[in-house]
Amino acid sequence: MRRLINRRPARATGIYLAALPFVLLIAAYLAGSAARLAENPNDKLLPAFDTIGDAIWRMAAMEDVRSGDILLWVDTAASLERLLTGLMVAGLVGLAFGITIGLIPLVRATLSPFVGMLSMIPPLAVLPILFIVFGLGELSKVMLIVIGITPFLIRELAGRTAELPGEQLIKAQTLGAGTWQIIARVVLPQIMPRLIGALRLALGPAWLFLIAAEAIAATDGLGYRIFLVRRYLAMDIILPYVAWITFLAFMLDWLLGKLSAKAYAWTHTG
Repeated sequence: MRRLINRRPARATGIYLAALPFVLLIAAYLAGSAARLAENPNDKLLPAFDTIGDAIWRMAAMEDVRSGDILLWVDTAASLERLLTGLMVAGLVGLAFGITIGLIPLVRATLSPFVGMLSMIPPLAVLPILFIVFGLGELSKVMLIVIGITPFLIRELAGRTAELPGEQLIKAQTLGAGTWQIIARVVLPQIMPRLIGALRLALGPAWLFLIAAEAIAATDGLGYRIFLVRRYLAMDIILPYVAWITFLAFMLDWLLGKLSAKAYAWTHTG
């Protein structure tokens, strides 16, 4: 008898199985929407697909009467700029401190407990402090992302650096390499794909921190728009925006995966 853990779907079956949850979700939505609209044609909780389509067209293809902007693309550009800036800064800081803590025992003994403590602080709890210190502009929103994910990146990369085979470091020193040469020639090439992997894991929290910051203090952005229209119960706008954020997050994760596979193919073998 073939055990269930050893049964693998064929390619066509795999595609059907992957699509099944999405089909069931759409079917459940359509059934729920039809039931609520039959009871109350003005119901806003589960709008019909044609209502959602009209809202998407209005937000993505028509200029706003007040600003003259096409709101979806303005919001997307603002949010992506904040998100990518935060990810870049957090990645650089995490890489620098992660390698240093993982490689140099004196630095590890000094900073590892401190970073561990910082990682326990809920980032959203310090959001009011960030607004007080950095103001309500772009810097506070970027800093929330940086503060939210940098401790995780540092701990992850420090752990990965400490796991590097000691023989490699000993051989490099035997050949006369100094600390900076070891970092550049031995550690960095092996840690960079780990950094990309850590950034992929941090995308979800980064989006969460971004949307929270935009919801509280912003004049544009995907999070700002969602929380602006919620007062009107505009689910025909909220649902497409949530789906769009999900798609953007998926695409960023996919691009980082492709970058890792292309630049560091040796980590994807086997």
